[in-house]
Amino acid sequence: MKRNFLGAFAAVALSSSLAIADYPEREVLGVVMWGAGGATDTVARAVNPAAEEALGTSIVVLNKSGGAGAISTAFVNAAPADGYTFLYGAENPQLHPVMGVSSLDYSAFYPINILGRGVAVIAVPASSNYKTMGDLLADIKANPGVVKMGSTGPGGLPSTISALIANAADFEVTAIPFGGEGPGLTAMLGGEVDFMPSGISAAAEQIKAGKMRALAVVNPASVDTLPNVPPITDAVPEMKKFLPWGPFYGVFVRKDAPAEVKATLESAFGKAAESAQFTTLMANRGNVVMNISGSEAEAFLKKWQQVTVWALQDTGAAKVDPASLGIKRP
Repeated sequence: MKRNFLGAFAAVALSSSLAIADYPEREVLGVVMWGAGGATDTVARAVNPAAEEALGTSIVVLNKSGGAGAISTAFVNAAPADGYTFLYGAENPQLHPVMGVSSLDYSAFYPINILGRGVAVIAVPASSNYKTMGDLLADIKANPGVVKMGSTGPGGLPSTISALIANAADFEVTAIPFGGEGPGLTAMLGGEVDFMPSGISAAAEQIKAGKMRALAVVNPASVDTLPNVPPITDAVPEMKKFLPWGPFYGVFVRKDAPAEVKATLESAFGKAAESAQFTTLMANRGNVVMNISGSEAEAFLKKWQQVTVWALQDTGAAKVDPASLGIKRP
């Protein structure tokens, strides 16, 4: 009986190892954190064809939005840790614990690839009296709470950038919330707010058309999409310690997936991130290709989370103290 049991155990172990070696034997599911047509979906669908070619199988893309990314993150975390379900995710889960949305963040996942990150700008209408970031900062310092900033609510890109700047300069503004960057920028052009931090992808066309002016890019250096716009560190040198920062896009699998599966996915997405279709889309949208994985990606995720959640804590936007979650101040 004992010999039969050991034989059966050995057969199962051999079968499992062969299955891992043959991965992927069937199609793979890539779960997109946001809805169709959004930034995360666009990035995922741009990298997907080259990743399919590298993997040698189909990747079915499933949009599963809700809970600011918490629904899809929980879905992938509950799936078997076999690599057949992975997440096309953005930065949002790194904020979920401090914003009281969910206890689940990317510490529960393995970063197959941080594909790239977005860059934000500080935008004003073309008719604005603010010609430089220095002009805006001077007015805010002289008139605390008077200058109106377009926002998308607590934890959104504008409020987070505002919190980062407030940790480096006098930056007491009145935030006016809108239902997204698009509506906020439209309201800004209509005179409802004085300025708005925004992703380049949302503002670049109107900046190039002369309807808006970018005072600074929230980056330690100028970017190719808007080469004549200075980095925010020119006006706020203390911002350097928080940068690079911005929304990011990546591929994540359960941390306990087999090492061989992780390696296969890493190789496939590493090649896919170099494909012409993907790099062209990222350049057109003003994004920076990162193409990092493993320990390098984990270090990026940790720093991003530390910088962001403590900025939110210091400005009163966080719902849960980062220290109580074991997140150290950067």
